[in-house]
Amino acid sequence: MSDTTQTLVEIRELGKNYMEGVTRHEVVRQLDLFLRRGEAVALLGKSGSGKTTLLNLISGIDVPDSGRIIIDGTVVSELPERERTLFRRNHLGFVFQFFNLIPTLTVIENLLLPMELLQGRVSAPARERAQTLLERVGLVDRASTYPDRLSGGEQQRIAVARAIMHRPKLILADEPTGNLDEETGRSVMQLLQEMVQSTQASLLMVTHSREVAATADRVLRMRDGQLHDVSRQVQSTTGTEQT
Repeated sequence: MSDTTQTLVEIRELGKNYMEGVTRHEVVRQLDLFLRRGEAVALLGKSGSGKTTLLNLISGIDVPDSGRIIIDGTVVSELPERERTLFRRNHLGFVFQFFNLIPTLTVIENLLLPMELLQGRVSAPARERAQTLLERVGLVDRASTYPDRLSGGEQQRIAVARAIMHRPKLILADEPTGNLDEETGRSVMQLLQEMVQSTQASLLMVTHSREVAATADRVLRMRDGQLHDVSRQVQSTTGTEQT
């Protein structure tokens, strides 16, 4: 049994199938996962192994065919679609490979968007927090700039700040350094982990980089629809996994 006071995410016997014509593909098979509060976990695996499917299931974007997903005591997998959407908006943060900033919004407006969706307005404390986060990511002078005027590294820094703007319990990152050069990626990962730790959030990130994975508390590999702990192997190596 897990320690419920320390466990943020609890997944038991998760299953997800997809049909291709008359062929059934078992993408996730009897998968178990426990994620502790404040823990950073990296997820490796070949393309098509089901990593992104797993993130979609955890976030409630998709629903499993079997099993349960519990986040901070809420059985997310059993919520109706609207309630899953609200739970995701309130309690989860996301960092994507291609940044996903809104091009018609300035940097500060992108940061404030999660709070506006949550509260229906932008409060003074929200503006203060956005300003503080811009200072922490070193981009306070870019507050009125539009995303297309930023470098890739700057855009991802803003994306990281946006992900933690509403103090989520869990951050899901899908290839957060996949569109960056090695040096910029290393800098963004350091920033991501520092900011996650400062909010006591948990982090689950998909990556193909062993170097990125080695910075996590645990490293899991997805294979045949299940997770395997490969922390010892990965943390002694660096480089990029071939997919």
